[in-house]
Amino acid sequence: MKALLALLLVASVAHANNKVIYGEDNRQDVFEVTNQMQLTLARSTAAMIPSSSLQRTGDEVRVMGPTMESRGFCREERFSQQPTAANCSGFLVGDKYLVTAGHCITSMSDCTGYRWVFDYKVDYSTQSQVTVPANSVYACKRIISRALEQASGDDYALIELERSVNDRAPLAFRRQGQISVGEEILVIGHPTGLPTKITDQARVRSARPKYFVTNLDTYGGNSGSAVFNARTGVVEGILVRGENDYVYDSARSCRASNICPENGCRGEDVTFITNIKELANL
Repeated sequence: MKALLALLLVASVAHANNKVIYGEDNRQDVFEVTNQMQLTLARSTAAMIPSSSLQRTGDEVRVMGPTMESRGFCREERFSQQPTAANCSGFLVGDKYLVTAGHCITSMSDCTGYRWVFDYKVDYSTQSQVTVPANSVYACKRIISRALEQASGDDYALIELERSVNDRAPLAFRRQGQISVGEEILVIGHPTGLPTKITDQARVRSARPKYFVTNLDTYGGNSGSAVFNARTGVVEGILVRGENDYVYDSARSCRASNICPENGCRGEDVTFITNIKELANL
C-alpha cells in the first residue's frame, strides 16, 4: 500500500493502493468518447464523494474539490485544471445495489459519510467546476458484503443504496468462469478523484486465484472502478491496487505521472467480480 495516496485522498481511505500509466495514456473524458457502448456503461458508474464536498442548491448539486494543480501536481499533467473530489469509484449492479473496493468502505461511518454521485463528468478539458442533478446523488444504506484480505488479495464491497436508481440500467457482470489472459479490457472510474475517465486499450496480463493483473492506466481514486471486457461490455472485476502512480519531479517541484512500459512494472490488480457470492441473488 502506498503512502502517496494520503496526499490524494482523505484519511478514511488513505490506505488504498495507487496505480500508473502503461505506455500511452489512454484516459479519456466522457465528452471525447464516441463508442456508444462505453458511453452507456459510464452512465452506470459512480464516484464516492464526501458529503461535505457536495453543495445542493435547488435541483442541482455542486461537486466541490481542488484542482490537481492546486494539490501539487504538475501543471503539464493531463486534467490538471479539473477538480479532484472523488475518493473511490463504484458501479451499479442492481436497482439499488452498488459494488466498490473493500478498502473504500471499511465501516458504517464510511457508508454514511459519503455519497455516490453519478454523472460526475466534465464537458471540456479544463472545466474546474462540476454540477450534477440532485437525483444523481445517493446515500449508502448498508454494507451487504465486504472482503479485504491481504493474503489472497481479495478486495470488494457490495452496498445497498438508500433508494432505487431508475434512470440508468444496472451493469451486466460475469456470473461464472473468468476472463482469459490476453483479453482486451477497459476501466471506467475516477483516477486521482477526477471526473469520469474511460480508459481502454489494455489487456489481462496474468491471473491469480482471487484477482487478475492488467496494464490499465489507473490511479488512486480508481479503486472500486468497474473493469469491463472491451468486446462484450460485461463487468469482469473491480480495480483495487497497483503500481505507484506519481513521482516527484524535483526540477519542477511538483508530482508527475509515473510511466511504465506496456508490459513493465508490477501491473494493476483487479478482483474477480465472481468473488462476490451475494451477486448470485441479483
